Amino acid sequence: MHKKRILIVEDEESLLKLETILLQVKGYEVTGCANGNDALEKLTQNMFDLVLLDIMLPDIDGFEICSRIRKEPRMAGIPVVMLTAKKSQADQARGTACGANAYLTKPFKSAMIIEVIEGLLKTSGAATRP
Repeated sequence: MHKKRILIVEDEESLLKLETILLQVKGYEVTGCANGNDALEKLTQNMFDLVLLDIMLPDIDGFEICSRIRKEPRMAGIPVVMLTAKKSQADQARGTACGANAYLTKPFKSAMIIEVIEGLLKTSGAATRP
């Protein structure tokens, strides 16, 4: 059984480290990046089981990244969890519209993130693996 691979896209270094440690402790293989272009490059070069995605990034925002993931057949089935400080109903609706599987807001509870990720990985199963 392979370790589940998670891509974290977060431009705030302290949060990226915190999220990485949180997921590594739970046994996940984690790759982190701090901007949208790097995230899209990593997604085209590697296969991930889930993407944990911030919305406010220095280049491409998370909504656009999520939309691009959904339009690319090889990546379309990867669960996307948006983790953001954007709390408005309009932002949440936009997250759903661009294809996010879950929309969580900061500050977050570690247990909630793990619960959502584990639930999505169970339901997606091996669908993201060729």
